[in-house]
Amino acid sequence: MPRRRDPASPPVVVRTARVGLRLTRGRRERCFGLLRSAGDVWACVLELNGWRRRRQDAPVVGYQQLCRLLAASGPGTFGELDSAGARSVLRRYSDAWFSAAARRKAGQSEVRFPRRRRGLMPVRWYHGTFGLDGRRLRLPTAAGSPPLLLRLDGIVPYPGETIRSVTLLWDAGRLWIDVSAELPVAAYPVGQEPDPARVAGVDPGIIHPYAVATLDGPALLVSGRAIRAEHRMHLADTKARRKATAGRAPKPGQRGSRRWRKTRRRARQVEAGTSAGSGRPSTKPPRR
Repeated sequence: MPRRRDPASPPVVVRTARVGLRLTRGRRERCFGLLRSAGDVWACVLELNGWRRRRQDAPVVGYQQLCRLLAASGPGTFGELDSAGARSVLRRYSDAWFSAAARRKAGQSEVRFPRRRRGLMPVRWYHGTFGLDGRRLRLPTAAGSPPLLLRLDGIVPYPGETIRSVTLLWDAGRLWIDVSAELPVAAYPVGQEPDPARVAGVDPGIIHPYAVATLDGPALLVSGRAIRAEHRMHLADTKARRKATAGRAPKPGQRGSRRWRKTRRRARQVEAGTSAGSGRPSTKPPRR
């Protein structure tokens, strides 16, 4: 699937679905290694343009210029990160720089160019550089390293031939894969298109969030009481979990104890409904 589409092709819409990962400890470490290497690529570009700015030279912000510098650095410079993943970071930097330049030119002087470093940077691979078969995802790595084989915890909701790219990222304390696909725009058969003369009235409220009515069709009412009741039950369940683990909490100022770790583990087990003998892997990123 090329990055640039034929203007004569039918219109499409890009949709993205986020899927979790089921990882072993070794594959989890390799995923974090890729994200850290992508952060190193971002930091190198910031450092390079910082040197050029202090010497009053023009910054290197073009995507092709940055790719030439990446090729000159040689393989293996950024660990297991391959050239396709590193180029995605360079494209992100180039797009951010030109976007900031256009907004500053339009008069938004408060907009700043990208100068903030990031420890974990998302990495994207486009169609043709990765392999996806059901729940199995194969990500490319640098020369001399074996490919990274991952297992998704769900089925991608898009056909395989429409998938355009996959992105590895860290968000909300967990590793994710964002799958982007180009889907054709829905078209109606001739004579069955929606009637533009038909209108519907939408009334947003407090107790009932939405009420929709048409002139000659059935009405729709979204009950807010059910939503509030579900929220109340969730709050009561949270209080019950805290009460179940409150007796295990250590005393204030207590040191040299693992009771906080055991208490958090017990809270996660109660929340997930697991038995006391089973555990769940930690969601915190490993320390460097």
